[in-house]
Amino acid sequence: MTAPHGFSVSRYAPERGTLARLTARDSVLRRLDWPILLSSLALSGIGALLVWSATRGRTQLNNGDPYYFLFRHLLNTGIGFALMVGTIWLGHRTLRGAVPILYGLSIVLILAVLTPLGATINGAHAWIVVGGGFSLQPSEFVKITIILVMAMLLAAKVDAGDQLHPDHGTVAKALALAALPMGIVMLMPDLGSVMVMAVIVLGVLLASGASNRWVLGLIGAGVLGAVLVTALGMLDEYQINRFAAFANPDLDPAGVGYNTNQARIAIGSGGLLGAGLFKGSQTTGQFVPEQQTDFVFTVAGEELGFVGAGLILVLLGIILWRACRIARETTELYGTIVAAGIIAWFAFQSFENIGMTLGIMPVAGLPLPFVSYGGSSMFAVWVAIGLLQSIRVQRPITA
Repeated sequence: MTAPHGFSVSRYAPERGTLARLTARDSVLRRLDWPILLSSLALSGIGALLVWSATRGRTQLNNGDPYYFLFRHLLNTGIGFALMVGTIWLGHRTLRGAVPILYGLSIVLILAVLTPLGATINGAHAWIVVGGGFSLQPSEFVKITIILVMAMLLAAKVDAGDQLHPDHGTVAKALALAALPMGIVMLMPDLGSVMVMAVIVLGVLLASGASNRWVLGLIGAGVLGAVLVTALGMLDEYQINRFAAFANPDLDPAGVGYNTNQARIAIGSGGLLGAGLFKGSQTTGQFVPEQQTDFVFTVAGEELGFVGAGLILVLLGIILWRACRIARETTELYGTIVAAGIIAWFAFQSFENIGMTLGIMPVAGLPLPFVSYGGSSMFAVWVAIGLLQSIRVQRPITA
């Protein structure tokens, strides 16, 4: 039985055994998507250099150790890589059975942020400080949970061969489960993460084959929700100022518009080849705030120029291209939906992060995948890569 959107109904039960059945000729390493893996590693490596350049002279941040952020970024990358390996070993089908547990754990973690355990960093009360200078941002992992829980529900009857498309009741349940953590994250408030989650939900619905009425309704609900959030005063002053600065960059160039203006100056000064690593005047002069996290792309633009910044875009494009191929080639709707959710997540977050440094998107406090400094973000994107690799590895094994 083949669904009209091109995906054959899965012949597999959720299991880990698929990996064990791979022969030496058809090993896991042979079945990995190497362009995705190498591009992800390259982005993390470039990110390490950019983070190092942005922080080596900021003694107020690195406690006098110019290598502090470099080593931590490399450590985060190593941990993230290990999480990817673990995700591939478990397999996305095994994780499918653990989705209810993962969903419950995610809810507990984001609720913990709203208790005295939570901490405010850069205006967002979205963190849990775990000691030793480490902090956890649960909303990064909620992105993965939303993808998995919606995929589990929307694909269940289709992969079992009971129907060709998710029915309206199933779609409603999936949206309700996604709305709960999104609503909690909005209370922090972490508007940037909610924006990413909304795009993820839209991408999942489009990939699932759900009725277009749900997609149009979701878009309409998003517009209405944005109006209500603004009208009810649910946004903090700094968030309102960010949107005001985006609408009118000249409103307060020394105040709310400062970050964006300095970011554009840094990128614009790089030219074709850039000033050279560690030689950017805006970066060494520390004119761009949060340059190791939200505005790391400005370091690439200034010090590596159009060529270096373009390389980052190319590597991100390779990941998205190969992820689209994985989504298209899998034989189960569950795998397709998971891949589509990751594609929507990476594409929008990359566009938003780079766009805000260029002044074409509002500042939303979102990291650039693999490149920006931050443990939670790094761990989450590598788990996502592990899910993509698992979907590719566990394709049908032919004789």
